Amino acid sequence: MKIYRREETRVVRIKDIAIGGGNPIAVQSMTNTKTENIEETVSQILELEEVGCEIARVAVPTQEAARAIEKIIPRIHIPLVADIHFDYKLALLAIENGVNKLRINPGNIGSRERVQTVVEKAKRYKVPIRIGVNAGSIEKSILDEYGGVNALAMLESAKRHIQILEDLEFYDIVISLKASQVPLAIDAYHTFACNYNYPLHVGITEAGTFYKGTIKSSVGLGAILSQGIGDTVRVSLSDNPSKEVECAKHVLQSLQLRKFGVEIISCPTCGRTEVDLIELAKRIENATKSIKKDIRIAVMGCIVNGPGEAREADIGVAGGKNEGLIFKKGEIIKKVKESELFETLMKEIENM
Repeated sequence: MKIYRREETRVVRIKDIAIGGGNPIAVQSMTNTKTENIEETVSQILELEEVGCEIARVAVPTQEAARAIEKIIPRIHIPLVADIHFDYKLALLAIENGVNKLRINPGNIGSRERVQTVVEKAKRYKVPIRIGVNAGSIEKSILDEYGGVNALAMLESAKRHIQILEDLEFYDIVISLKASQVPLAIDAYHTFACNYNYPLHVGITEAGTFYKGTIKSSVGLGAILSQGIGDTVRVSLSDNPSKEVECAKHVLQSLQLRKFGVEIISCPTCGRTEVDLIELAKRIENATKSIKKDIRIAVMGCIVNGPGEAREADIGVAGGKNEGLIFKKGEIIKKVKESELFETLMKEIENM
């Protein structure tokens, strides 16, 4: 069966970010502030930008929140998405106030006339629409027809919303098919990609708290993205949104789909380890967070096979008894005391 992979999906532009068509997979997050609290919302979006967020979404449950968009956008540097449920007037107001994209399901905002009003304004302002299908909110008629929540039911829900927009000749559409159950999400995204070439917003919804949610999201996103599916991603954690961005970036980097500066390779330690490798690895990771250059750094606990196992690293350290080696591309360049390992490595990185 034909599957539309990310190189073959339609291109949708969100301000100056293009998703789909093989463009870089964009990292998203969502603020947890009250959108009408402009100072807090701007501050959080700027924090998200600092850690590499490329698209931000805000909740728009009220007219006050919709109007706040006009004052938020001039103070941020990434596209802004309005998350709207049921009330088509909020969608219109968000567009009028300069939002760059809508997240709204056309089948949930009432009559065809209301949908048409939103679509016409979205066309005029060049605002794309994300249709968000969630496993927990599929229409009852579809659940009855398909025997409950499954990938085919989610596909049918997406089809109905898509058809409404296509009938109005609107095609700047992004789709998400999120579930909190990883196997269901994998199946849903794969099933959709076999039927449509609209770009996909990928995520595991309500993944959980930081530790377990990171694992759940990484497993789900990894399985979906490794199939060539997915054009933009959002990790959903019950935590600071910045951690969602960091998790998403690590997933993309581990799959070699994006590069985001420094990548740390560190061994798990064993009985041969003679240095405090765990502390050293944490220290190096913290010290190199702000480096934008794509560098792979290895932190190995054993001189015997450290440089060999980490041969693909640009630079690294391998510990020994009271000393360690600095190496580049598997070649040893220096032997230093354990107390000098960190400073020596950082100086070598600065000179790269």
